Amino acid sequence: MADRVLFISWGATVRGREERGLEVFSRSLDLYGRMQRDGRIERVDVVLLEPNGGLNGYIELHGSAEQLAAARHDEEFERTLVDASLIVDDLRLVEGATEQELARRISLFQEAVARVPQMA
Repeated sequence: MADRVLFISWGATVRGREERGLEVFSRSLDLYGRMQRDGRIERVDVVLLEPNGGLNGYIELHGSAEQLAAARHDEEFERTLVDASLIVDDLRLVEGATEQELARRISLFQEAVARVPQMA
């Protein structure tokens, strides 16, 4: 069940590396598509943002905790990230929760809030 997400975001392309950037982007989309077809992840979403001086785009890989852990340790995935780190600024990977895992984490937060004295 896809209750986790791996959020991969990036900023501006390093000037002079735009062609290599397109190559790496295309290769990464191919990799994530194969991962989805092979059942190694459940879904991939790609978003390119309009120019804004910050975040240029992101990719969400959806799957179970086990699927995303395996994806992160896949050698081709690691190589793609290394290549991307040399051509874009502010490359980030952040794991997150969705679906049933989101409900579980909200419940944990609610329990923690109940233990903290509240200010009036």
